[in-house]
Amino acid sequence: MRILAGRFKGQSIATSRKLSYRPTQTRIRKSIFDRIAPYQYDSVLDLFAGSGIMGFEASSRGAKSVTLVENNKKSLTLLKENSQKFQGVDFQCIHCDAIKYLKRENAFDLIFADPPYGCYNTDGLVKTILDRLSNQGKFVLECPATQQPYPNTVNVIFGYTRIMIWTKE
Repeated sequence: MRILAGRFKGQSIATSRKLSYRPTQTRIRKSIFDRIAPYQYDSVLDLFAGSGIMGFEASSRGAKSVTLVENNKKSLTLLKENSQKFQGVDFQCIHCDAIKYLKRENAFDLIFADPPYGCYNTDGLVKTILDRLSNQGKFVLECPATQQPYPNTVNVIFGYTRIMIWTKE
């Protein structure tokens, strides 16, 4: 997997077939970053980080700090190794359940969440994440296409995947 754009364009991200994550497809990543342009997000949170590709892509486009939250220890080890490839970006790789992490007092300019499908109460997750979003920040949720869209979101469907984007006013 490679970074699509920005100062680290073309940089490869190591992944493992032995891990059970579902990296965001290239065409979906491109669409998301096109929709949140112009890029102006200093602090980024990548929940359920998996491969971390969304956080790494954000770092390439100008994020100063990226927090990758992952509950799987093997995925976290790979995230830490990959984060060393990106000089000048403050990465934090956190081993924690995403919901527990969100209970901390942090605000972020951009939050990505791609929870395992069917494993979380989406309404509760969305409310908690929006509470942790900075004013004028954006929240991007990747979920099954069958998920009902929320009001006041940008919605795009790619096959079995729905992307919803909120802007906090």
